[in-house]
Amino acid sequence: MRPAVDALAARGRVITDSLPGDAGSIGTVSPDRGFDSFVDWIDLLIAHANVDAVSLCGVSYGGWIALRYAALRPARVSSLTLASTPSPTWRPSCRVERYLRAPRLMAPVFALSSPLRLYPEIAAAFPRLGSRLRFGAQCLGRVMRSPMAPTLMAERVRLATTVDFAAECARIVAPTQLLTGKVELDRVVAVGSSREYLEAISGSRAIEIDHTGHIGVVTRPDRFADIVANFARAAGAGAPSRRLQVPA
Repeated sequence: MRPAVDALAARGRVITDSLPGDAGSIGTVSPDRGFDSFVDWIDLLIAHANVDAVSLCGVSYGGWIALRYAALRPARVSSLTLASTPSPTWRPSCRVERYLRAPRLMAPVFALSSPLRLYPEIAAAFPRLGSRLRFGAQCLGRVMRSPMAPTLMAERVRLATTVDFAAECARIVAPTQLLTGKVELDRVVAVGSSREYLEAISGSRAIEIDHTGHIGVVTRPDRFADIVANFARAAGAGAPSRRLQVPA
């Protein structure tokens, strides 16, 4: 998320943090609160920032967090952006179920298959081989500094299955936009899955980012930031201090 956060910060104030459970996060995951530990976490971020309302942006899994928060705290959300967020009716596939049963064992498979899934959109975003290699090296450096935690990832998926996101959509009152990449390039979350929110959230709109799929936040961060910031302003977000970016 670093490129997207930096790009957004050039356009206004950004309030962000690692997800609860990650090193350095101000939030924790409580067994009693379950998925709503993420709601408590955003409450903490807003309190620390000393603002009343924010333009909320959630990427991929973070979109579910943003959706839940906007449904439960409508007065605190002036606009909502869901970027490449899985369907509100999503349920784990057989492949994901295998991962959930043995996250540490399946982690090497996940790590090795991810570059293969992402390469087509990286190639589309960076036609020149040199640019592609530089981008890959930068991403690898960030991954090495902040390695994935397989068991934590699996637990987050389990927590998400306890929430009826389809029902939450009916409670959204904030202006909402959906960001996706190209249909043929997102091999992580099907674009059709993300676009289900168009029917589920009244008045929502969709924008497609060219030359990318699931990871436009890192392949095209300036385009991503322009769309998010412009929507926040158009939705009446007001001062830049009312912007919040939730990590993926």
